[in-house]
Amino acid sequence: MNSLVKKHVLENGLTILTKEIHHASLISHWVWYRVGSRNEVAGKTGVSHWVEHMQFKGTQKYPINVLDAAISKVGGFWNAMTYLDWTTYYETLPADKASIAIDLEADRMVNSVFDQKETELERTVIISEREGNENEPMFRLSEATRSAAFDQHPYRQQVIGEMQDLRSISRDDLYNHYQQHYTPENAVLAIAGDFNTEDLIKELTQKYADIPVRGKPPHNKITPEITISKSDQITVEGPGDTVYVQISYRAPKATDDDFFVLMVLDSLLTGPASLSMFGGGSISNKTSRLYKKLVENNLSVNISGGLQATIDPFLYDILAIISPEKDVQLIIKTITEEIDRIQNNSVSQVEINRAIKQAKALFAYGSESITNQAFWMGYSSMFADHTWFDTYIDNLEKITKGRILSAAQKYLDPNHRIIGIYRPLQKENK
Repeated sequence: MNSLVKKHVLENGLTILTKEIHHASLISHWVWYRVGSRNEVAGKTGVSHWVEHMQFKGTQKYPINVLDAAISKVGGFWNAMTYLDWTTYYETLPADKASIAIDLEADRMVNSVFDQKETELERTVIISEREGNENEPMFRLSEATRSAAFDQHPYRQQVIGEMQDLRSISRDDLYNHYQQHYTPENAVLAIAGDFNTEDLIKELTQKYADIPVRGKPPHNKITPEITISKSDQITVEGPGDTVYVQISYRAPKATDDDFFVLMVLDSLLTGPASLSMFGGGSISNKTSRLYKKLVENNLSVNISGGLQATIDPFLYDILAIISPEKDVQLIIKTITEEIDRIQNNSVSQVEINRAIKQAKALFAYGSESITNQAFWMGYSSMFADHTWFDTYIDNLEKITKGRILSAAQKYLDPNHRIIGIYRPLQKENK
């Protein structure tokens, strides 16, 4: 699917990935940095996300009020994201305006100001964001289950960081993090759209080649956690009217062959889920086993699954949304029994073929737009390389019934999982 991708590496280590797509006069331009919450230490959690915010506070060339105008006035859109393993910045805009995005990102790779006043203003914004998240059931539940599922690995922390760290991180902490990780050798530039590759590489080389190598950024010694070492059930209480049940298992890293088996297993259990962060269609999960068992029998309002592509083993989550009067333990029992049926060979090849077909279709839907094409090139480079995207469909098609059974037995072990239950606080009678 991605065979037209061209790779070019500058002498300073910047990796450039390009893909010409000429059906619309647009380009999507992404700069990815190999830094996220995985690269943070105790006392500095949330620093990667905060640096992302500061990248919108301007440089000498593009002051704070000029950045957004430079993109919006030509009809483009831009944004950024920070996650476990990476931070990325992107612009999608008319092809003849590509130079705006190129110049802007090359400039803020090295020249962001990190003004002290803006740092303090942003502290207030991020603390407010954290406080808002704490009112969200899924954030509270995810934070609790993730903390229980990891002993030491930094994946146990939320990307936004701990509140006490957000209160203490300094401007110099942010700037040092930026200096260490926002380097050409730690970055991947991915562009898809309507351009001539040779001309584009010349322009990119002119903008980026003189950015100096600063050496590989410091990386803490991180030991992957291969299994969840226990079986535990935790309860979280907070605002709301709905009960959530989340069952978390250890998932393989994205470069493990079993990752694709888990994608199909998830499709079997809860319906296909997309890794793309820009949508691109959807497929009903009404043929999935847990939908039939839980939703059709009026035990839960909804059922879904979640698997993330990561450098180290992360989590596979099954999430049920239920009414407060429903029996939570019955939900857990039903999910456990359905997994047990698969582990004991109660799954047909017809089911597996349908699950593979649905996973392939959702992947295709999430790969159609120019923005998604550029996204996938850079995204897959953060935990593997761009060819991971190339071989995605082939890897799904290789999955057999035997591999499904083996993966279900290996990863969905009831003795190695975290069950998180979110219950709304009882409202006092007035």
